[in-house]
Amino acid sequence: MTEPVSAEKSTHKAVAAYKRMLAEILERRPSGTRQRLATALAKNRSFVSQITNPAYPTPIPVNHLASIFDLCHFSPSERQEFVRLYAIAHPRKRIAETGSAGVVSVHLPDMGSEVQNRKLHGIVSSFVREIASLIDDNSSKKGKHQ
Repeated sequence: MTEPVSAEKSTHKAVAAYKRMLAEILERRPSGTRQRLATALAKNRSFVSQITNPAYPTPIPVNHLASIFDLCHFSPSERQEFVRLYAIAHPRKRIAETGSAGVVSVHLPDMGSEVQNRKLHGIVSSFVREIASLIDDNSSKKGKHQ
């Protein structure tokens, strides 16, 4: 008789499955994609190594998925399969299924140093969050008045 698989072990296997898929997709991409991904996520390359290595239990944060899909050029079928695996691993996390609608990628210039690159990314990210907040506030007000 086999022992029941623990929820933790099952979750780890599901995380490993989507990480394996991401690693395979990255292997087919041009040189430098991992660095571009790290820059877009405002993380070090070691973070990208952790989120693409099935041996590490570190999950991919849901807020990074849109950038990953965009920069790694997932095909529609790859994205669908990845989202399916991610949902198995993280059933309580909601993944926006809006495709690319409403998503804008901004490719920032290399400022010549990691410190300057992070600073620019932080400024742009803060600006975008402020815009999103303003839009959300405006949408909420319109909904109350209709």
